Amino acid sequence: MKKLLGNGLLALLVKGASITAIVAVASTTSISAQAATMTEALVQNYASAMKSSANNQSINQVARLVSDDALISLSRKGKSTSLDKDAYLRLLQNSWNDTSNYRYDISVDNVVITGDQAKANVITNESWIKNGQPVSFVTTSRVTLTVSTGNAVLLRAVSQVAIN
Repeated sequence: MKKLLGNGLLALLVKGASITAIVAVASTTSISAQAATMTEALVQNYASAMKSSANNQSINQVARLVSDDALISLSRKGKSTSLDKDAYLRLLQNSWNDTSNYRYDISVDNVVITGDQAKANVITNESWIKNGQPVSFVTTSRVTLTVSTGNAVLLRAVSQVAIN
């Protein structure tokens, strides 16, 4: 895991929160495409699969939607850190284990496709109960998706996290 700042910042960014808000983004259904070219349909399938996987709290399905080379940069209140795929999945699983009534929604717009990649604006809304208190996160991200085995997967995310 590559860290831009110490563990304290990472803990601050994710304490009591689910990491799925950052990305935006996993799969309970198969996403299929024949060509290695990115399409709007693959981007929308990715968002739908992430919503389903996150709401089902399926770490294996989320893992299928994140590239092995993924880099996720998080910012909150002027502080930043970066996560690789393994760190992201570990924090996501820990967050799910510490909460109840988890709900996830995602919207995607401003999609720009070039070859096997797409850049898009992603907004995720997450809510859950932790220690008896309701918590909600809104994360605004600019993501890069790439085609892997005919599916869109997350390659990069630059995210701004807001806790409500």
